[in-house]
Amino acid sequence: MPASSRTEQVDVADGSFDLHLWLPDSGRGPGLLLLQEIFGVGPYLRAVAERLADLGYVVGAPDVFWRIERNWEADHSEEGLTASLALMPAFDLAAGVADCAAAFGHLAALPEVSGGAGVMGFCLGGLLTFQVARAADPVVAVSYYGSNIVAFLDGVDEIRCPIQLHFGEHDPYIPLEQVEQIRGALAGRADAEVHVQAGAGHAFDNHEAPMFHDPAAAAAAWALTTAFLGRHLPVRPLGE
Repeated sequence: MPASSRTEQVDVADGSFDLHLWLPDSGRGPGLLLLQEIFGVGPYLRAVAERLADLGYVVGAPDVFWRIERNWEADHSEEGLTASLALMPAFDLAAGVADCAAAFGHLAALPEVSGGAGVMGFCLGGLLTFQVARAADPVVAVSYYGSNIVAFLDGVDEIRCPIQLHFGEHDPYIPLEQVEQIRGALAGRADAEVHVQAGAGHAFDNHEAPMFHDPAAAAAAWALTTAFLGRHLPVRPLGE
């Protein structure tokens, strides 16, 4: 499996932060900015990055919490969840979105990236994905159980790229009424998809967190994700 090839530095007006990169075996391909859950760029997110690199993408995962604690990484346990949630009052969402947009621009400009770049994220990263799709110009966006997206639906028309969103039927943090609001805001767009996994809760893709993981829901959502990426951000065979 691909390993993190290197760590880049993304410069912003008031500092710089890490952007961890994974390259496919080919050494180049379309870019995907991968945005973390509150657990940080830990074992789970690294595994997702490897999955995407195996598909042929150049993957970049920024250190979203660098303004609070650099390279935060928490266990996928009740204790780790509590510790990660304790960081959230200090997280400046607007600054975080600006940082992610800067990371997207940095990734898209790398010499290894060809064929465009998209954005994908989970939980907090799912919300950030929605916001980066508004603030930057990705080719495609995929958001998994993005928290509090409904608070930003007034900006949905600013999203010009194809977008796919995933939710769990029994997510205690994102009730189905909110999912239906999101679906309604995207109604009429042929390039927008909202999928709800039956019986699943929050963070169902996170195989590092037994309290959340739902293997069947994860597999179904991943099949939808890879098909969507294949349509809108395809990996070209070498030589094309």
